[in-house]
Amino acid sequence: MTNPVLNFLALALYLSVGMLLALQLLRGRTIGGGAKIGIFSLGCGAIVLHAVLLYTGLRLESGLNLALTPTFSLVAWIIAVLYLITSLSRPVDNLGVIIMPMASLMVLVDWLWPGQMSMPLTSRIQAAHIVISFLAYGLLSLSAVQSLMLLLQERHLRHRQPGGFIRALPPMQMMEDIMFQMIGIGFVLLTLTLISGVFFSDELFGKPLKFTHHIVLAVVAWIVYAILLVGRWRLGWRGRNAIHWTLAGFVLLVLGYFGSKFVLEVLLHRPG
Repeated sequence: MTNPVLNFLALALYLSVGMLLALQLLRGRTIGGGAKIGIFSLGCGAIVLHAVLLYTGLRLESGLNLALTPTFSLVAWIIAVLYLITSLSRPVDNLGVIIMPMASLMVLVDWLWPGQMSMPLTSRIQAAHIVISFLAYGLLSLSAVQSLMLLLQERHLRHRQPGGFIRALPPMQMMEDIMFQMIGIGFVLLTLTLISGVFFSDELFGKPLKFTHHIVLAVVAWIVYAILLVGRWRLGWRGRNAIHWTLAGFVLLVLGYFGSKFVLEVLLHRPG
């Protein structure tokens, strides 16, 4: 939706939340009390405005607009929503330093370079497949951001630099536990996405299943996450080992979906 006022306000609110969180963390303060309520309220305002933009921008007469930039914007919104919901019960406020500015960037990109690619909605199974797949991407994206924070925390502690914003982060064990909770739920949703794509391909896409780059990379990502979860369960994987596997799975997912859409829509000028 090309509404300059709504786009600007959503952008400004996302950036404000990111800046406020960054200021708190740089001072070594945990987010709580009135500061948490204020930041959470601003975040809610940002996702509401973003939702209005998505509602009008994704709806087409022939179906959903799932071109590259609207899809980026939708995934960023889902990640922001999941982040805010998770922050109510888990100490993940620090993730907003990355998530909220990225959401503002996706709003800007969709505003400046709106795309259009219609995907007809023909059944409830198709709608459920789309919802589950985006939730899987959202949760696994959150786990990737959490792994980056863990990597930063681990490097600071390794070099015996526990000051600054590191003081505001939860203990590493707690951050790892939260990361694996996100990965576990995201893995279940990714599994459902792959199963529905395999067994209901005709109903979902109007054609038999083909092993495209998208499918192959998604399956490889699923294998990476499966190995990671088994490694955690059986071998107690943690630290850099777990972080690297988490990021590897996430990169494969991004390449599988957004990479192929970028090549098709931007480089080859074909529907993604």
